[in-house]
Amino acid sequence: MHPMLHTAVRSVREGARIILMYYRQLDRLEISSKGRNDFVSQADIEAERAIIEVLTRAYPDHGVLAEESGARVAGEYTWVIDPLDGTTNFLHGFPMFCISVAVMKGTAIEHGVVYDPLRDEMFTASRGEGAQLNGKRIRVSKTRQLAPALLGTGFPFRELAHVKPWLRTFEQLLPKTTGIRRAGAAALDLAYVAAGRLDGFWEMGLKPWDLAAGALLIREAGGLVADFAGGQDYIESGNVVAANPFLLEDLRKIINRSSD
Repeated sequence: MHPMLHTAVRSVREGARIILMYYRQLDRLEISSKGRNDFVSQADIEAERAIIEVLTRAYPDHGVLAEESGARVAGEYTWVIDPLDGTTNFLHGFPMFCISVAVMKGTAIEHGVVYDPLRDEMFTASRGEGAQLNGKRIRVSKTRQLAPALLGTGFPFRELAHVKPWLRTFEQLLPKTTGIRRAGAAALDLAYVAAGRLDGFWEMGLKPWDLAAGALLIREAGGLVADFAGGQDYIESGNVVAANPFLLEDLRKIINRSSD
């Protein structure tokens, strides 16, 4: 395991320790609102602090882009951190949330970790080295057609302007597939695509910390990730479609037409 990836794994385990501690006492948790349907808790803040401490102790010259504390520009590497993806799930005791940590060199995602602390599932990837789940190699699914495909998505619950375009994509895809799931943690959905549990995924208006680690996992597991136009602008635009190589283009075309 590359030293940076090893450090990322250590950092998410520190964050997970805090998250699980608070998960056992949700009734005592302090919660505040950052905006419409956008909440933050002590768990998010303290887990992020613990993750950053591990990373910056090992790499003090690296920059940080974190959901709760923002950006610190430094050096050629930047750690992209979501300390608790699926905060609303977490706050309701709904068992679908994760930690996502990636490191970028310029615009290239070098290493990524998505960790589900409840199931103790550690998804890891390094650029050019493949993707793993708890140390075992993972690959995207081999589903060749949309009809038997199971897709994941996320509702545009913060950006109301995205609701109608998203509804059009849902209306087009639902009858063409075997099912669509919305679990509420985009980084974990992307990890599930990498592991072949979902055949594809799409969402609008995501942030870099939602996408970076999961996108690398999919690519290293043999899948494809794109923006709706078919380019590689998904980190900046927040609009992403991901799937195995057989499905990506058919899925992307439907989503692109429907979301205009």
